[in-house]
Amino acid sequence: MELFNHTEYFVWQTLNELLDQRTDICKCEKCRFDMACMALNQLKPNYSVSKKGSVYAKLKVLTIQSHTDVLAEVARAVEKVSQNPYHLE
Repeated sequence: MELFNHTEYFVWQTLNELLDQRTDICKCEKCRFDMACMALNQLKPNYSVSKKGSVYAKLKVLTIQSHTDVLAEVARAVEKVSQNPYHLE
């Protein structure tokens, strides 16, 4: 048995999609994890452990409102971290 956080999965998916569109910001591993962490701290986790629970959790995360919430938080995190990267250049 294994815990799976569907919100985290969709945050990473959304983050990768947004970063693919940007050429003007740092995309190093440290910045990517900072962005994901910042977004995840603002979103409600959505865990499952069973196949049945996984289907229910996916449906919940795939609602338009949930998708909008994830997109908004990821976009906010990308802007914040890209303006103040927490690493030396």
